[in-house]
Amino acid sequence: MQETDKKNARVLIVDDHEIFRRGLRALLEPSSEWQICGEAVDGVDAVEQCQSLQPDIVVLDVSMPRLNGLEAARLIRKQSPEPHIVIITQHDSPQIRSAAMEAGARAFVTKSAVGSDLVSALRNIIQGLGA
Repeated sequence: MQETDKKNARVLIVDDHEIFRRGLRALLEPSSEWQICGEAVDGVDAVEQCQSLQPDIVVLDVSMPRLNGLEAARLIRKQSPEPHIVIITQHDSPQIRSAAMEAGARAFVTKSAVGSDLVSALRNIIQGLGA
């Protein structure tokens, strides 16, 4: 993504719980810094949607059926180094944080802190893209 495109960062939301996806969409949509390009319901869907939608940022839950978020992140990064991964999870442990970073995540946000931390994590990623 070029610096001139920063305000149009495309974000894919991935979580197996529809109500949480809706909440993330409601939190992120008001910003003009990015646009929600799609939603995925599990890790397999996330990998497929990344191929077709080519998002700049993937907000990816860890605990999902069919393919967990860490494995999905690895596959997404293997397919293309372009999307920046933001891992979200209800479990905050050093092991999960470390596994998220090893899988290629640029940020880690706990679900309990999504309201206060997700927007700033996305802004930090976007600012880094323009640098």
